[in-house]
Amino acid sequence: MENSNGDQCRSSSSQMRNSHSTFPHGFGTTASNTSSENLFDGRSRQMGVEESVSETVSDQEALVSDCESGVSSASCEQFPLFDDGLVRLAEGDTIYEIIKRRFESSVASLGVQASVVGIHRNEFGGVMGQARLNSFRVYAQAVEKKSGGDANAKYAWYGDSKDEIAQIVSHGFGHSGLSRNNGLYGGGVYLSPDNSPLESACNSVVDKDGLRHLLLCRVILGKAELVEIGSEQCHPSSEEFDSGVDNLSAPRKYIVWSTHMNTHILPEFVVSFRAPPCLAGFVRINPKPSSVPTSPWVPFSILISVLSKFLPPPTVSLINKYHEAHKAKKISRNEMIQRFRQIAGDKLLIAVIKKFKAKQSMALAGLK
Repeated sequence: MENSNGDQCRSSSSQMRNSHSTFPHGFGTTASNTSSENLFDGRSRQMGVEESVSETVSDQEALVSDCESGVSSASCEQFPLFDDGLVRLAEGDTIYEIIKRRFESSVASLGVQASVVGIHRNEFGGVMGQARLNSFRVYAQAVEKKSGGDANAKYAWYGDSKDEIAQIVSHGFGHSGLSRNNGLYGGGVYLSPDNSPLESACNSVVDKDGLRHLLLCRVILGKAELVEIGSEQCHPSSEEFDSGVDNLSAPRKYIVWSTHMNTHILPEFVVSFRAPPCLAGFVRINPKPSSVPTSPWVPFSILISVLSKFLPPPTVSLINKYHEAHKAKKISRNEMIQRFRQIAGDKLLIAVIKKFKAKQSMALAGLK
């Protein structure tokens, strides 16, 4: 059935059985089995709805590949958000409820009240859609073979404007996806882990209806290497690695290089939601309170001047923008600092502060 806005509402169970609708090793679980057989052959698991729901209750968050629930036309008519290539999931659908709960609980843990209003699934229709799906399958199998049986495929979030997300679904990632990340960790697409949607939500853009949109993607990470802030890397440093992360033990960013962005990322779902206008101030900060870079030792003008030696000009301009907004009393000092931390990262800020304090100590010692 197709409504007047072009949203396609389908209830055929055979379409819900497509192999690309299977979540690898559970959405948000820690299971290690990520073989290409489990990634792409939904029929090999033959999991029913009741089994999937029971695993969800036990916090396994496993998704069902053979879900029989359909998509109602009433749901489509309520929020006709996207057109061709995407099918809206009905509220109450098993997959819908798992993604909704995962997203809302993750952001709520950081104090953000956000509500999902619609979830669409990528159908990978047409010749090119199937080609992108098959390409992802081939690369996952290749990385799995290279890595000794584990492609390290995970789900991850990506935020952008509604129009850009529609373009990505239709044509793949382009240069716009690279420009939104400020280049802090080199030339690639930055995604956030499935338990940290807020990291990517900060890059989303409010549309004319007051909604934001995120892509929930399947990502082939393979063996990830640590990428330092300020890196100009745009491909793996050696054949040993496949992707990058900002932290090996607790990554907040998955970095898929520009050379891999349309073979190692598969956009599967679009999640549309309402959230507060300012999200950046809620983003999780990893360092302990003792290392919070709010020290008055470094004047902001000097801090920005030093940061300009490490960060790209567009990033420095953004930092200057928040500094000017603070001076004009448009934002609080605390909010400005939070923005600095999100943009520059605590590691760089702390290094700058320590270096400044060391220079001050040496200068004072010279006066004695």
